[in-house]
Amino acid sequence: MLDLLSLLFDPFIDYQFMSRALIGCATLSLGSAPIGVFLMLRRMSLTGDAMAHAILPGVALAYLMSGLSVVAMTIGGLVAGLLVAMLAGATALRTKSGEDSTLAAFYLGSLALGVLLISAKGSNIDLLHVLFGTALALDNVALTLLLVTCLVSLLLLMIIYRPLVLGSLDKDYLDSFGSSGKIAHLAFMFLVVANLVAGFHALGTLMAVGLMILPACIARFWTRKLEPMLLLSIALSVVACWAGLLLSYYFGFPTSPSIVLLLAACYSISVVISPVNGILIRCRTAPSFNHKDMLS
Repeated sequence: MLDLLSLLFDPFIDYQFMSRALIGCATLSLGSAPIGVFLMLRRMSLTGDAMAHAILPGVALAYLMSGLSVVAMTIGGLVAGLLVAMLAGATALRTKSGEDSTLAAFYLGSLALGVLLISAKGSNIDLLHVLFGTALALDNVALTLLLVTCLVSLLLLMIIYRPLVLGSLDKDYLDSFGSSGKIAHLAFMFLVVANLVAGFHALGTLMAVGLMILPACIARFWTRKLEPMLLLSIALSVVACWAGLLLSYYFGFPTSPSIVLLLAACYSISVVISPVNGILIRCRTAPSFNHKDMLS
């Protein structure tokens, strides 16, 4: 028993870089997992994925001008993400085309531009750093950024909680209240971009959205109530970060893919055995038909 506890906790006690990584990822989980729940309930999960790619050009430009500066890349990512969100929304409104297709067009272009900029002026190591993050190399500035983002997210979520819940249930009903629904939506999109930019420092632009969306998708299979869903998504995210860091420490696996892959495995298991719409439960409760009854 003591040996098992040592395997699970000693790396975080003995090595500062492991404890920093766990603190950073847990802080990120606390801020981003609830946002993932509302993205899922509002059927905007792929919007989160699109925004994760949309921040890349801003991060790349900041990197070219200031190097691996946490502050510069954060500002660049925020500006790029918010700009893409506004341009996609305005284009969809003006052209009466679908917002999903418009956003997809913008984020694909943004992703290609960001990769091109980094590849042209940087090295493959720089590209891997931006795409997959460096959770094991978080410094004080990055940890402070994650903490501030988490606190702002939780505070703003408390303020716009009721409009978000109403919008998740009935968007048309929320719109009938006037501009409050639009303001809440804009504030929510800001939180999405802010948490993706913060998550980029730990998990990279490709993996940060996984820590936001997957815990929410898993939690929905285990509870139908919103508050438990929010808490469960946070807990799942933190545990996945802890386990992913251990895999990285003991086996040398990349940290961010390990964390996301563990969450994907939990999602697959939940699809099968969960009590809410799990495959096994649905099979047990499905009505059985007797072929004699069908012929009668």
